[in-house]
Amino acid sequence: MTGENADNSNHVLEIPEGLRHLAIIMDGNGRWANSRGLRRTRGHKEGAGTVRRITTLCAEAGLEELTLYALSVENYVKRPRHEVEFLLALLKRFVIRERATIMDNNIQFRTLGRTEEFPRSVRHELEKLRDLSSTNDGMTLRLALNYGGRSEIADAAKCIALDVKEGRLAVEDVDEQTIQDRLYDPLMPDVDLLVRTAGELRVSNFLLWQISYGEIFVCDTYWPDFGNKDMTQAMLNYGSRNRKFGGLVRPVDA
Repeated sequence: MTGENADNSNHVLEIPEGLRHLAIIMDGNGRWANSRGLRRTRGHKEGAGTVRRITTLCAEAGLEELTLYALSVENYVKRPRHEVEFLLALLKRFVIRERATIMDNNIQFRTLGRTEEFPRSVRHELEKLRDLSSTNDGMTLRLALNYGGRSEIADAAKCIALDVKEGRLAVEDVDEQTIQDRLYDPLMPDVDLLVRTAGELRVSNFLLWQISYGEIFVCDTYWPDFGNKDMTQAMLNYGSRNRKFGGLVRPVDA
């Protein structure tokens, strides 16, 4: 069974002009399961299927960058251990099973977060897929795993402090680019559109540095049910936005 409301038609997604990097907070797996009288783990399994559908949809549409919030640092520490272990096992199976999909769609796979804390077998599969897909030049797919925006900035600050301490960097030379260069993926462009499913109106410690001027779109659909129609709505909404980046919009006849 897949998400009951997911639109799995062959609809071609149109990427609006200026949308290079899409980030998604994949929320609602547990509530999807609870609403059907199922275990939370079933919701996570269905959510993995949605990752496959949405990733393929975006790659075929020509999106450049897709970043998915899969597991936060808070989830990794605070969730029941049996659920975390299930998620890690699900992640490992997903990475192995989707290897062909990643390669067939010319996707470059990367991760963000403290994955060094994961079991060795999980790290091995993540690194294997990353290395295998490293020469692909299509869409870049990032999974944020054991990730937190504050943790990322704190880790960057530690690197800067060490560089200053050891004389490789002067305090007066520290600027925004200095921080950017020490983030988990320094080459990742800023987020243009942040989508959150399941209706919650918060960013949940996700890409705090990178979403500074990103547009935000929230839908009520639980992640397992998130499909083509939801993505199209998000794209249309983004296309209607007037992105000023802190400036003023010049009148057309100015």
